[in-house]
Amino acid sequence: MHLPFAHAPTPLEYFASLVQSDAHFPLLEAAATLAHDEDPALDVQQVLDDAERILKRVKTRLPREVDDLTRLAILNQVFYKDMGFSPNPNDYYAPENSHVHEVIRTRRGIPVSLAVIWLELAQGLGLQARGISFPGHFLVKVALEGGLVVMDPVSGESLGVDQLAQMLAPYREGADQSAGAHLDEGETPLGLYLQACPPRDVLARMLRNLKEIHRAQKDWPRLLAVLDRLVILLPDALSERRDRGLVHAELGHAGLALADLQAYLAAEPLAPDQSALRERMSDLASD
Repeated sequence: MHLPFAHAPTPLEYFASLVQSDAHFPLLEAAATLAHDEDPALDVQQVLDDAERILKRVKTRLPREVDDLTRLAILNQVFYKDMGFSPNPNDYYAPENSHVHEVIRTRRGIPVSLAVIWLELAQGLGLQARGISFPGHFLVKVALEGGLVVMDPVSGESLGVDQLAQMLAPYREGADQSAGAHLDEGETPLGLYLQACPPRDVLARMLRNLKEIHRAQKDWPRLLAVLDRLVILLPDALSERRDRGLVHAELGHAGLALADLQAYLAAEPLAPDQSALRERMSDLASD
């Protein structure tokens, strides 16, 4: 249930209404609104309609009697083979790769944006499909009668245990050190990385991708827009509030910067960065 508005909602108000509850979280719709920071007039309903047309295209290919494995195979045939959805090799870090309307238009994206569209279609077919926030590369999984299928959303390739372990290897050593005390000897931690990712966390991953792109370019206005959304999406993630305060400071918004940094330090008075932040706040207050 979206919040009612007595006026035309701002893009942030619209976004907030979509992500207020985890019940029936409209992932594709919420993801589509991220592009409002670049194009406030973007028609989100058009994005949903485009996805629905793809879904109907898949459904026309389904036999009358069909099991989930066949549904999955036909979905992947249409999505990857017929329509050509794939990664963007020319400009992997372009912000447009996180804008689902552009991904649908160009059929090029990054793992998480391709996954958001694919998940909408899979769930529309009645498949038990979920995202996996795997380190370094977003994945999807489908629960079938014969077992679990883990897939790469950029290609539709099913990934076996050996492939997943190889993908995990660069991230595994640190995780082993922290999780080792909780694992039986010889037990693999791979399963810990294959848990379903809630839609809110999928959206957060998309926003954090944009956050890193804009931070690397020191594009403070665009970074601020992303952080405004992250603060709404993850109200308990105080580091996002801190980061927004620091961006406000870069933009010369002293009052807003102080409010965010004060809120962060009030909740985290012993934070490792508290000395540097207090010094920054003192500078802001004296400006």
